[in-house]
Amino acid sequence: MIDLATISRNLEQSSDGQWRCKSSSPVSYPEWGNEACAQVEDSSFWFRHRNACILEALKQYPPAGAVFDLGGGNGFVAKAMQDAGFDVVLVEPGTNGAHNAQHRGIRSVVCAGVAEAGFVAASLPAVGLFDVVEHIEDDHGFLEMIRNYLSPQGRVYITVPAYPALWSHEDLDAGHYRRYRKPELRELLQKASFAVEFVTGFFQFLPPAIVAARVLPYRLGIAKPAGAQAATGRMKEQHEVHSPVIGRILEQLQQREITQIRARQETNFGGSWLAVGTAVG
Repeated sequence: MIDLATISRNLEQSSDGQWRCKSSSPVSYPEWGNEACAQVEDSSFWFRHRNACILEALKQYPPAGAVFDLGGGNGFVAKAMQDAGFDVVLVEPGTNGAHNAQHRGIRSVVCAGVAEAGFVAASLPAVGLFDVVEHIEDDHGFLEMIRNYLSPQGRVYITVPAYPALWSHEDLDAGHYRRYRKPELRELLQKASFAVEFVTGFFQFLPPAIVAARVLPYRLGIAKPAGAQAATGRMKEQHEVHSPVIGRILEQLQQREITQIRARQETNFGGSWLAVGTAVG
């Protein structure tokens, strides 16, 4: 397990075992977001499949040490990585998210923003940014900061939502600044001094459903950004599969995507992008 005291200038361990810093900055993520996710993560096909894709990418492009899951929320991804044998440090600015992650069994939890944590340059072996970058207004500056924290040849693992055309009220509710095209994500990584090793689409079966359930109502003015309670209810409805037949079909489609990642086969379509990059320069 990595000693956080040796790689940070601004963290100290509290009596409950969490690492914290004194200052914090606002983030573009709703306060209710972590609690809403906590209610659906364990039963959600979306969260489970994203985990499976991330784990397969980690196996194909393994980290050189601990993976720092930045903006890791309730620790759903971190727990999957930890259970798979990876050394993980979860870094989450939200108090509720950090508490939930610790309760989930994550051994190293940092309750702080990335910049406030004060990590030493070139000290992080690997970084995970799982549906984080779209919440950052200056995504290029943010990735340059991450590049500075990574050790030479350190890897970054990223997932982001795909296609500006799929923008809807869900993106507004979640505090997104953008959705990405595949070439844009590749170019963004390259401009931040990452060598792009792999970029692929996953959730290839979701865009038609997103168009029908989210984009069209948003464009027609039928659906608008919701409050916390309504958004949480909508999330539950969209993330749970009640039909055994649909569940089996989804499992087959999801397994095909895992097989493609295992073969390091890039695809050019999906509801999300998964990217792996290596720090260079």
